[in-house]
Amino acid sequence: MKNKFKLLLAAVVLVAFGCKHKIEDNALSLSPEAGTSYKQGDKVNLKLHYANGSTPDSIVYFIDSTRIASVKDSSVVAVKTDTMLLGPRVFTAKFYQGGKSVDASTNIVLLAAKAPEQLTFKVIKKFPHDTSAYTEGILYKDGFLYESTGGDQSSLRKVDLVTGKVVQQVKLDKKYFDEHQVKMNKEYFGEGISIIGDKILMLDYKQPETALVFDKNTFKLLKTFTNNVGIEGWGMTFDGKKLYVDDSSNRIWFLNKDTYQQSGYIDVYDDKHAIDSVNELEYINNKIYANIYMRNDIIVIDPKTGAVLQKVDMSSLWPLKDHPAHFDDDGQNVLNGIAWDEKGKRLFITGKKWPYLYQVEFVKK
Repeated sequence: MKNKFKLLLAAVVLVAFGCKHKIEDNALSLSPEAGTSYKQGDKVNLKLHYANGSTPDSIVYFIDSTRIASVKDSSVVAVKTDTMLLGPRVFTAKFYQGGKSVDASTNIVLLAAKAPEQLTFKVIKKFPHDTSAYTEGILYKDGFLYESTGGDQSSLRKVDLVTGKVVQQVKLDKKYFDEHQVKMNKEYFGEGISIIGDKILMLDYKQPETALVFDKNTFKLLKTFTNNVGIEGWGMTFDGKKLYVDDSSNRIWFLNKDTYQQSGYIDVYDDKHAIDSVNELEYINNKIYANIYMRNDIIVIDPKTGAVLQKVDMSSLWPLKDHPAHFDDDGQNVLNGIAWDEKGKRLFITGKKWPYLYQVEFVKK
């Protein structure tokens, strides 16, 4: 009888022990605290917290669903951030016990390692610019400027740099698209452009999913393609291998130059926060130059991580005091337009309906 009682007691203890130490979802927590900010290069110390006496078979750690480490206990796992993309990163720990697993997650925001270098500029020369051109994208190629304009004057233009005169143009209105049998659900609003070989690609702000492909020499519309990334169609540039496009946020998407399908992205951050409203883009010497919509800043971005490396205040380029009466009444005629002459190493800056296109040089303060 005594032996039966002892066996029964032992069984009860074993069951109680097993129930006590079975891990449930709410028994786990993962540090650091969600939303903690780090700077690129900092180490993130991950630690899974669970009930005393619980023994995992293993704990496996992931970052954004990619496995990064496995341990047998609550040891700290130090994660390097040197080459990580900036922005929100999600960490998950899987607690394995008895063939089952329970997850705990946390997230951080990864910022640029240091504040952007502050630059200034000097004007080398200025050229006339068409004041009817609501500039959305502009680039320099083979001795000419190529410019996309938006609003009710949406167009693709080829412009003589010295005189500012339009030498070739297509106006992108309902009549044009009807003639080319292109169905548009909304009025076309020209945005960023890029040249790839003998083609010009152009985004649309109001109907971002419909992008246009023109013959570079004739401006004949060759086809449309579906732009399936982002909130809106804004800026675009090309590095010789892939396209970069933005969408009004702080994200810059990568597109395959042949299929126009997404191949990745970066989120743009300085050492303090996300930089939203990244707009017109230009790829220069392995960096992305961008203006910030409705601001007088141009930033230089690391295309591998999204870090803002440099910042230039352009507010004195064409000061407000020099603007004609009523020019800024709608608040829209802002700095917008960066073009780079690769052969001549010349940088050009303009704005929406500005009377000038400026050749400038960025210099250290």
